[in-house]
Amino acid sequence: MDYSQKNKSFFELVYEVAKLIPRGRVTSYGAIAAYLGAKSSARMVGWAMNNSHRAARQIPAHRVVNRNGQLTGKAHFGHPDLMQNLLENEGILIENDTIVDFEKHFWDPATLER
Repeated sequence: MDYSQKNKSFFELVYEVAKLIPRGRVTSYGAIAAYLGAKSSARMVGWAMNNSHRAARQIPAHRVVNRNGQLTGKAHFGHPDLMQNLLENEGILIENDTIVDFEKHFWDPATLER
């Protein structure tokens, strides 16, 4: 993936990274921002995830959570339990809107080769 392409928007770059998150794994807004070289842009990654339902291709936004493993974006899934249900269908246990064993399920995009 070539992140230096000038014709791609930040949201498009975020979506490309989100599509790489393996099934049954999650990452954080901040990890995606850091990977894209915009460490202080975690909130902007969140906006991209909130906007992802408008993308031409399906984006696994349910796999992106906050740095503590909390489902802070769940309100943007149309139904209050949809984000949790999608994660649980991938084998991730959720309690009180937080991923159980978050560190075990965390996927860091920084492990990708550029």
